[in-house]
Amino acid sequence: MEILSQEVREATKKKFDGELENKVTILYFTQEPSRLVHPDSLKGQACFFCKETKQLLEEVKALSDKIELLVYDYTADKEKAAEYKIDKIPATVIMGDQDYGIRFYGIPSGYEYTSLVEAIADVSKRRTELSAQTKDALKSVDKDIHIQVFVTPTCPYCTKAVRLGHQFSLESPLVKADMVESTEFPHLANRFNVYGVPKTVVNETISFEGAVPEEEFLAQVLKAVSLPR
Repeated sequence: MEILSQEVREATKKKFDGELENKVTILYFTQEPSRLVHPDSLKGQACFFCKETKQLLEEVKALSDKIELLVYDYTADKEKAAEYKIDKIPATVIMGDQDYGIRFYGIPSGYEYTSLVEAIADVSKRRTELSAQTKDALKSVDKDIHIQVFVTPTCPYCTKAVRLGHQFSLESPLVKADMVESTEFPHLANRFNVYGVPKTVVNETISFEGAVPEEEFLAQVLKAVSLPR
């Protein structure tokens, strides 16, 4: 059974046909149930939705000849996983001619399907719709910034936060941004006290809830930049 409805497939293909400019490569890290060896962070848990995420990405890949999908086994391809700093699965990397640090941990379904489609479009265009002020401010970032946006597929407000994180990552080589599906990674949700979504955590020190405006999102990131190294 297909995951994407005919209506969603047609709408996505129309968007891709109109917006994709350059090749996009999707790297997907998964594990077959018969070979599952849990990473330390997932001991005692199954790889939730690994099979479904792969199917979803295959369906998306089929909608444009500008999209390439490469599938890796988390254990068998451990060197590749280490290269892209993948520490949990399912993991999806959206990249172009370089790795922009855009990650999806967990299945990008429900409202987060929009985040996936928009990330593919942004990476293909190699540019974002962020304001000139935000782009200029991101040029001043001089330390590594790791953004984690905790979401659930049923949250209509999470997409905005995920998209901002990914756009920041595309604009700055020092910013990396993850979508983290909180129900698939409860150990992380517990660690960062995720009681409502979206919840954004920056460098594991700064956190805030809600789909805040671009200016506020930037202010929180710059606050993390200003903290002692």
